[in-house]
Amino acid sequence: MKYWLIIASKDHVESGKAGGFCQACHGKLWPMEKMHPGDGVLFYSSKEVYGSSKPYQKFTAAGRIKDDEMYQARMGKDFYPFRRKVKYFAAVDIDIHPLLDDLHFIDDPHSWGYKLRRGFLEIDGHDFDLVSGIMRKRS
Repeated sequence: MKYWLIIASKDHVESGKAGGFCQACHGKLWPMEKMHPGDGVLFYSSKEVYGSSKPYQKFTAAGRIKDDEMYQARMGKDFYPFRRKVKYFAAVDIDIHPLLDDLHFIDDPHSWGYKLRRGFLEIDGHDFDLVSGIMRKRS
């Protein structure tokens, strides 16, 4: 089992939660190919609304990949992003800042945002359990 962090605006994460799916890196195939049933997935949102300049900087969802199916969905005339089905946990948004010293994927708490620019990364079980545990406990 592996654990993943998807970086997306909160409004995009909410669309995924409502539809029971995830997508990453503007619908690219390669992140979805890395995921397998039972893998944990966290979502971090630097912004509440895509394109906004107002920071949000919170973990906004957590769940597990449901099955092996990857699929494409039509979201516009020529936009067919790749997706995976997710079973989302009941969880609340939590601020990343109090956790910076405890997260293994953060190499340097002073420049913590740099790694998140990739939009998708593998994290370890410690980070998944820490974040999803707090999110679920507060829900």
